[in-house]
Amino acid sequence: MVPRRAGIMVGMPTLETTVDGLHFKNPFLIGSGPPGTNANVIRKAFDEGWGGVIAKTISLDASKVVNVAPRYARMRATDSKEVFGWENIELISDRPFDTWLEEFDSVKQSHPDGILIASIMEEYRKDPWIEIVQRCQDVGVDAFELNFSCPHGLPERKMGAAMGENPEIVKEVTGWAMEVATIPVWTKMTPNITHITDPGRAALASGAHGLAAINTILSVMSVDLETLRPQPTVEGYSVPGGYSCKAVRPIALRMVMELARMIRDEFPGRTLSGIGGVESGEDAAQFILLGAHTVQVCTGVMIHGYGMVKEMCDSLLAFMEQHGFDSIDDFHGASLPYFSTHADLVDRQAKAKAEAKARREGMVEKDAQWTGDDFVQQSDRLVSND
Repeated sequence: MVPRRAGIMVGMPTLETTVDGLHFKNPFLIGSGPPGTNANVIRKAFDEGWGGVIAKTISLDASKVVNVAPRYARMRATDSKEVFGWENIELISDRPFDTWLEEFDSVKQSHPDGILIASIMEEYRKDPWIEIVQRCQDVGVDAFELNFSCPHGLPERKMGAAMGENPEIVKEVTGWAMEVATIPVWTKMTPNITHITDPGRAALASGAHGLAAINTILSVMSVDLETLRPQPTVEGYSVPGGYSCKAVRPIALRMVMELARMIRDEFPGRTLSGIGGVESGEDAAQFILLGAHTVQVCTGVMIHGYGMVKEMCDSLLAFMEQHGFDSIDDFHGASLPYFSTHADLVDRQAKAKAEAKARREGMVEKDAQWTGDDFVQQSDRLVSND
């Protein structure tokens, strides 16, 4: 962390950043989901100024993917009606794989400088993973995100979070991808696990360039007290789904912090993309301070639209100006050293109280405490600005 010194004229701060050899014009990426569901919306994202797009997760056989409707439920604040929680029971892309290949190629032709990342998912078999990696990179995508974290629907086929909760499977499947990948590979981690560092460590040990966290949190949004049916309801029935939006941000920040410390201590040089309730530049700054190199936004786009990136860039630049940071690297991970253990907090507080007590001792608090012998010393102890 190298803040600019006051009084020294320097250039304006920049949001440009390079991660795993990929040059992003800003750290804001469209997270995998509906905002990156076809070439039209991906182009829209690039035109609005997003630093990169992770397309909606794809697989080789889209015929096995059948979505339902309705598939969303929202939680709102009582008074303002602001949306702060969002649940979805949506699956990965139901569009044919060959169509996706054509659109990946088309987008890279129309927006060659836009960083396009393919989110991929397959069943627990090596050959399909090898094939999907090879065919996607052949059409020019810039990187991969291996989806080990979709919490609903796909785990019924032993995919998504069913893989991501098992470190040994994460290590094995990541290894399959790394055998043939010639571009950066990130793995997207599930939060539906006690220790997110276990599968994260497994992915990095198998060669992944970086991690992305968190995906949505398995949840039940609500139960309708009139019909007694859970929400969202499809023909009167439901399944637990993925919870997102700003309500999950504290959990996401904690897990990003844990992964960032693990990367710092065990895999220096590897990268991290933070996800979870980002809707402003200030939100993004918190993730970057805790070790994220980029941040992803999905639900926020579904609420505010693609144009939100402009305001996020402005507010992140304002934060950097306020603190004198020239680049993302200047404050990346700057808050990590301030996490400790409860025992250490107790020791620090006891030391601070002891020091404060020592400072108070000898201070004159009442007129009767003044003595003539050490009048000067007593006066000195009452001075606050030396």
